[in-house]
Amino acid sequence: MQKPVALVALALLALARPVFAKDAMTEIPASPPVAEKREHTAEYHGIRIEDPYAWLRDPGYPTVDDKDVLAYLEAENAWFEARMAPRKDRIEALFKEMRGRIKEADKSVPQKDGDYFYWIEYEEGAEYKKWWRRPVGAPDDGSADHLILDEVALAQGKDYFRLGALSVSQDGKLLAYAVDDNGSERFTARIKDLATGTLLPDEIPGTLSSLVWVAGDTGLIYSLANEQWRTDNARLHWLGKPVAQDVELYHEGDEGFRVSSSLSANEKWVIVSAGDHETSEVRLIPADAPLTEPTVVKARQKGVEYDVDERDGTLYIHANDTHENFRLATAPLDKPGEWTTLIAGSDDFYLTGFDLFKDFYVVEGRLRGLDHLEVRSYGDPAKVEPIVFPEASYTAGLDDNPEWDVDTLRLSYASMVSPNTVYDYHLAGKSLETLKVQEIPSGYDASLYATERLEIPARDGTAIPVSVMYRKDRVPGGPLHLYGYGAYGISIDPGFSTTRLSLVDRGFAYAIAHIRGGDDLGRAWYKAGKLERRTNTFNDFVDVAKGLVERGYTAAGKISISGGSAGGELMGAVVNSDPALWGAVAAHVPFVDVLATMLDASLPLTPGEWPEWGNPIEDKAAFELIRSYSPYDNVRAQAYPPMLVTAGLNDPRVTYWEPAKWVAKLRELKTDSNELLLKTNMGAGHGGKSGRFESLRETAEEFAFILWQMGVEK
Repeated sequence: MQKPVALVALALLALARPVFAKDAMTEIPASPPVAEKREHTAEYHGIRIEDPYAWLRDPGYPTVDDKDVLAYLEAENAWFEARMAPRKDRIEALFKEMRGRIKEADKSVPQKDGDYFYWIEYEEGAEYKKWWRRPVGAPDDGSADHLILDEVALAQGKDYFRLGALSVSQDGKLLAYAVDDNGSERFTARIKDLATGTLLPDEIPGTLSSLVWVAGDTGLIYSLANEQWRTDNARLHWLGKPVAQDVELYHEGDEGFRVSSSLSANEKWVIVSAGDHETSEVRLIPADAPLTEPTVVKARQKGVEYDVDERDGTLYIHANDTHENFRLATAPLDKPGEWTTLIAGSDDFYLTGFDLFKDFYVVEGRLRGLDHLEVRSYGDPAKVEPIVFPEASYTAGLDDNPEWDVDTLRLSYASMVSPNTVYDYHLAGKSLETLKVQEIPSGYDASLYATERLEIPARDGTAIPVSVMYRKDRVPGGPLHLYGYGAYGISIDPGFSTTRLSLVDRGFAYAIAHIRGGDDLGRAWYKAGKLERRTNTFNDFVDVAKGLVERGYTAAGKISISGGSAGGELMGAVVNSDPALWGAVAAHVPFVDVLATMLDASLPLTPGEWPEWGNPIEDKAAFELIRSYSPYDNVRAQAYPPMLVTAGLNDPRVTYWEPAKWVAKLRELKTDSNELLLKTNMGAGHGGKSGRFESLRETAEEFAFILWQMGVEK
């Protein structure tokens, strides 16, 4: 929950130090704040860059206590509150509507792991969940249920709470978990004795990683976030020993690489992976002897990504060395760099991953953009059993499958009109058993809705997939909401959303543009939206919107759009290029100051991001390209659509000053009188408010803004 901030006043002069005035009785601002402009110049590649709002970055960051900075952010928050105040009834109605679609007292399907069944449970009205287990063979009547972690209690009295890693020891006696209570994504790890409920004295601050039990549950492997919020290490903590005595098992020297650790499926090996957005390198350490010198599977080679698992002395390697859509290879454990193809790479099938089990393995991927799962045999490579799902368009994948020796698979499934479903897939009968379908207490009738998969040509002729959902009784040409992301090879799947119904039930169509930059259609799709081809992402989104207009789904000016983080960069680019298309814009924690961020190697993510965006420090062409599309650098004197922008003061991914600077510059240059609102969560980070209901309230605010600006009154 965000701390209440005092309503502060407004800057009276644009070019002087901010002077804030307020009505002492009401403390309600009368006009939007105007940020001071302070001279700030820098030169790169012989080009002079002026940034008069650079002062909004607190020089003490990550501590933010500069009075001028805080005064400006609080003034923007006050303006947000003042403008949204007349819409409080609508926000509350939307919030109640969205909350009414959530089953408040709910639990997951228990899953067996060793000697116990584990599940999570929400109680009526609770923001956070509780973690439970019961012994295998015990009655399912509650008498043997054991609460192993209570997030509700841990979050008590905190403005922000997020549970990170959680790991039960292999003997089931200890629980390691990590907590972030301010949104900075620096977690503190603790260990709990599950028999007594007491915390061990061990406490590891500053983690940003999984927690991996090793050496017969006497040690934990983890990673620390360094001063730049980068995990460049894998460390071993012995239970009962001071953290100062922890051993660094591996240190990564490349500042752009990140380190992570996990267990192999058979739990015999610790897999230490290092990589950036295009290159990786994997090391293996025996889980029972973690101080053994790590074995490098294959030395890093620029542009080659791979991940590894092991079974019976054979390594299975998922790699893009021979095909950009990845192959699956094998190698002897004693000769880990000698790879033999098991499943060849394919233009048609994008091999996204694999999971090993004792008697079979599962391949996951996308076939012509649609999720595809196959059960395969170790002994017979020709034996391939696709798992068939009931709809033509959907999203599906492996769910939680912790055990090695199984004859069923836990799966997750949804579509834009089908609520989230949990299946067990029985291998012997090749059949799906429905275990749980998401319940919507306020009611949901799938027959009222339709979904389509379209292809709309971009300006270069490339067909862009678009997933659309709407009510069957919708008036053609009405309002439409378009969502996009398009970065890091992350696909936006056509899944189910209960919050989305609050727009769709008011006459909106809801569309997802599967633009280049994501990997929706394979690795080539991702590469076509990064580096020197980055602008394809923005063009695709605009061309999809225009195509939806041409096909009669909506009209220019009746399209609301949203995106967050790199999707917020997308929002910034398209409001610069095609402002008249959009009726309302929601940009969440938007990555809009791309040039300045990529020029600052001290920022947490920057070195690791250069393979994604380019390195403008060393490469003039990258500098010029980023400068040509960076949303902040391309704000100009023109009319902009109504915009709602959000930020998180503790956000380490997109620092708060990016949206703050962007809004300040928009206020200076835009020629319209449309709404421009900035809301900064003063006690949260990249994900906004924590808690399942508090986050809903922020969605209600976004939708209330969209409905207000789109003139939808009901």
